[in-house]
Amino acid sequence: MLTKTKAIVLSKLKYLDSDLIVKCYTEQKGIVSYMVKGANKQRKGGSKAALFQYLTQLTIEENYRANRTLQYIQEIKLLHPYSSIYTNLYKSAIAMFIAEVLSEVLKEEERNAKLYDYLESSLLWLDLQEEFSNFHLKFLLELTKYLGFYPDISHIELPHFNLSNGAFEYKEHELYGVSNTNVSILKGLIGITFDDLETIQLNSNQRQSFLALLLLYFNLHLGDFKKPKSLEIFNQVFH
Repeated sequence: MLTKTKAIVLSKLKYLDSDLIVKCYTEQKGIVSYMVKGANKQRKGGSKAALFQYLTQLTIEENYRANRTLQYIQEIKLLHPYSSIYTNLYKSAIAMFIAEVLSEVLKEEERNAKLYDYLESSLLWLDLQEEFSNFHLKFLLELTKYLGFYPDISHIELPHFNLSNGAFEYKEHELYGVSNTNVSILKGLIGITFDDLETIQLNSNQRQSFLALLLLYFNLHLGDFKKPKSLEIFNQVFH
């Protein structure tokens, strides 16, 4: 039976001459990989491949079979056309970086409607903003809620943060302690919404330092988390 689902593109891989293998996070089934036949073939109006840029939001009609590694798309439509994510150099860099992180951390084939709603709404927010330099920091921090290791804020008034247990503490942890500016940034991000991000004023070095801590935090709690390959390019764009 044909079913419809919303989907967000995380990655694509060229297969043979004209096909693509596309990994998506879907509203109905979580992570699903699709074989898209003839995606790179040129036709009137361009190729299908244009639909599978990083973080594109789609509506997919499929005949899903649980025992099949690669699913096949019957019909596909662009759900939320972005106005600036692919034309703005900085937003494009953010999209590439975030897509790589999501592809690494989202591996389960199960539905998580709240997570999907979070991804959908936050990306639409990014698309509409003129001030977004701290978006990726807030995005990754909020993502930890859905991955199971959001910071414990029951003692947020304490001066240090322990990356290994995700808690604020009185004394700084020897290996994974966070203090001073980075703790202030963390507390500031915890206490605001995306709409208030512009109230946090950071320079490029502060952003890179805090991002490095966030990625270490992911690694400590996910175990097999790999540093994004796009990180170096991302940091160069925002330097």
